[in-house]
Amino acid sequence: MVETAYQTAHGASASSCVPMSRRSMVVAGLSTVVEWYDFTLYLYFSTVLARVFFGTGPQSMTETLGGFAIAYLMRPVGALVFGHFGDRLGRRVTMLGSMALMTIAMLATAMLPTYAQIGPLAGVLLIALRCLMSFSVGGEYTGVVAYLLEGAKDNRRGLITSCASAASEIGALLAAGAAALTVWAMPEEALVSWGWRLPFLFGAALAGLVLITRATLEETPEFLRQRDAGTVPEKPIRQTLTRHRSAIARGFAISALGSITYYVGITYVPAFLDTTGTMPETRALSISILAALTVILVTPLIGLASDRFGRRPILLMLALGGIFLPTGMFAVMAGGGAATWAGAIVLAALGGAVSAVGAVTTAEQFPGEGRLSGLALGATTATAIFGGLTPLVAHLLVTNSGWPAAPGAMIAFVALCVIMVFWYMPETAPARARP
Repeated sequence: MVETAYQTAHGASASSCVPMSRRSMVVAGLSTVVEWYDFTLYLYFSTVLARVFFGTGPQSMTETLGGFAIAYLMRPVGALVFGHFGDRLGRRVTMLGSMALMTIAMLATAMLPTYAQIGPLAGVLLIALRCLMSFSVGGEYTGVVAYLLEGAKDNRRGLITSCASAASEIGALLAAGAAALTVWAMPEEALVSWGWRLPFLFGAALAGLVLITRATLEETPEFLRQRDAGTVPEKPIRQTLTRHRSAIARGFAISALGSITYYVGITYVPAFLDTTGTMPETRALSISILAALTVILVTPLIGLASDRFGRRPILLMLALGGIFLPTGMFAVMAGGGAATWAGAIVLAALGGAVSAVGAVTTAEQFPGEGRLSGLALGATTATAIFGGLTPLVAHLLVTNSGWPAAPGAMIAFVALCVIMVFWYMPETAPARARP
């Protein structure tokens, strides 16, 4: 049963593909630093961006998070466009294109006029560039996950693919550090006038460097196999929709839990602490640094465990954690003191663990032919809904109800909905990699 499921997902020749060079794998994995730096910077920096682009009114934070949610809806669109080209022309092409667009979007964001300069138009321009960024990130994530999966040895696919999540947390760590340092080091007037631009300029420079390095990447053995065998799909989206609808649904469920545990359980936390009055802005951002370090430590361990024990048992265990832990963690975090730090660490460990095993498992639901399109239709669509919208929903629930545990209840509800999908999901880890 296990071996059959694995062969169905990968094709008979998956294990015969020669692993790629270590350099290409490192370049591909580390490039996710840029993706997560920018996206988490927007959320960690949301209290500052609210003042810079939407004024000082009571609705500025809601408008900032609403802009994030609107822009995030472009992520599945970008994933479908880049996925089509990645399935037709190769993984390397889509990874170069997505990084080029990310570089442009970040540089343009750093040069935007502020609310004080042009009024409400500043917020409109910010959201427009967020849409472009989200479009490019949609192609970035699917391309990197497929690249690492197809370039790794069979018995290390979980570990290697989870490194994309670990590397992305380096980006989150840089974002949290940049946001905290900028807020701490600058007086309010300088911060709102020009200081907010510095973290975005750093991100643009980082993206440009990655783009140059990425030009040296090899193509994956899996895509080369398809090209040599003449099996590259002409219409990958249609083929995936026709043949792999169940896989799309499973990928959606996995990504739904991964997205809400990450975006509500980790990146929304600084705004939550600020909104509830638990911590001032600077200290709340310091917790984000600790959360990022927690995810970096947890992610490879969970990836390795999924290689050893299988994807399905790990996902079931994490879904149970999602049902019972987050509501209590948000409640204790609102109380302040050491409990706030402990709650943030638990939530970060849960979100990082789901991301680690979720990356490899969603990619393994599909054969090489049409894999990027499958990820776009399932995983990226769920991310747009449960990643882009949920910080805003969590914020509205907390402010309107006064119940600090509401974000945790959101996570628990999603975990409860997807756990049965995990129960019936076929195992995709290769049998020989496990006891």
